[in-house]
Amino acid sequence: MGMWFEIALWKRILAAIVLGVIVGAIWGPGSESVAWIGTLFIRLIRMVVVPLVFVTLVAGIVSMGDPSKLGSLGVKTLAIYIITTLVAISIGLFLAAVMQPGSDVDLSAAAPGVVQETIPIGETLMGIVPANPIAALAEGDMLAIIFFALLIGVSLLTIGEKGKPVADLMEASTEVMLRITHWVMEVAPFGAFALIATAAGTQGAAALLDVITLVVAVLIGCIAHMIIMHGLIIMKLMFKLSPVMFFRGARDAMLMAFSTSSSSATLPISMSVAEENLGIKPIVASTVLPLGATINMDGTALYVGIVSVFAAQVFGINLSLTDYMLIAGTTTLVSIGTAAVPGASLFLMAAVMETIGISPEQIAGVIGFILPFDRPLDMLRTSVNVGGDLSVSTAVANWEGEFDRKIFDKPLKY
Repeated sequence: MGMWFEIALWKRILAAIVLGVIVGAIWGPGSESVAWIGTLFIRLIRMVVVPLVFVTLVAGIVSMGDPSKLGSLGVKTLAIYIITTLVAISIGLFLAAVMQPGSDVDLSAAAPGVVQETIPIGETLMGIVPANPIAALAEGDMLAIIFFALLIGVSLLTIGEKGKPVADLMEASTEVMLRITHWVMEVAPFGAFALIATAAGTQGAAALLDVITLVVAVLIGCIAHMIIMHGLIIMKLMFKLSPVMFFRGARDAMLMAFSTSSSSATLPISMSVAEENLGIKPIVASTVLPLGATINMDGTALYVGIVSVFAAQVFGINLSLTDYMLIAGTTTLVSIGTAAVPGASLFLMAAVMETIGISPEQIAGVIGFILPFDRPLDMLRTSVNVGGDLSVSTAVANWEGEFDRKIFDKPLKY
């Protein structure tokens, strides 16, 4: 047993993913019989997410000592999240325009997909203030939880000595939740194996052959965005940090995101690697990462951009520069309100495609066409979303003086 724990976690998860693909491909639909292990693992993670975010955020604000610092942290976080999302969508639009993934595709055989109504921006903003904070905690409404935790943290700072018992309780609770998170992470390889085996067995790789150009465009876009935006621009040019060390530190979280297809389910692992591998102090990790899991959708924005142009090509709609700008703007705005759950981008697409004149029937056809192979692409773009969250957290931690370079540069267990 000791030998198992001596192997680095990322190696165990990666081996589980590879084994899951092989077992799923051989076993086929029968692989659904192990789906419960994956479901159990997701439930374990979801159990940790809300209390972890709440207590670490409150404890982080108290450790800050100055409420005014929170304002600059928030503005910088939102600004850089919007910029990275815009860069991602631009890369997606450029690749779709050059590679023409929809030029020779026939959608006549596709069964229409169900298009869920997108939530208006106003409603999303209103939802930030919880009518009932306890209900928000129970439902896992992340933006409302962040808002309520901010209020408690700031109020503890302003009442000073009287609030010390509560502040100490939050500090101790943070340690408790991080310890539980570590235990849950040890189950990750088994959960990853079951999730991947089920996906490979029920959906298979054959469906990907119909849309190989679209898949390749998404793959190139995701890799290019991570290397150029997060590796070269943010790490290398802005902060003179090693991109290799960043990706090595972020790999556990990115592999977990690939397995679960959910930014919010990966949140406990993201917060753990941010502090232990990347040297991001708790105050930044506990504010920037939960916010990122909710509003930062780099991979999703890139994917939606490519699919929107793909749809326009399929239906022979010529897009002008204005249309491309419209897609970029709409995607950036709508992605802020997208849920951090598997398949959420399908709802986002409907809103974006409507802006370039694609009818609801045509949108349903496109979604029906891409649905069979959406899961592997969802896994890929969620890895990019989580990698982006960790990169932005590293940037904000540097700006705010909440970054430990020694931890970032320390050699990790291979």
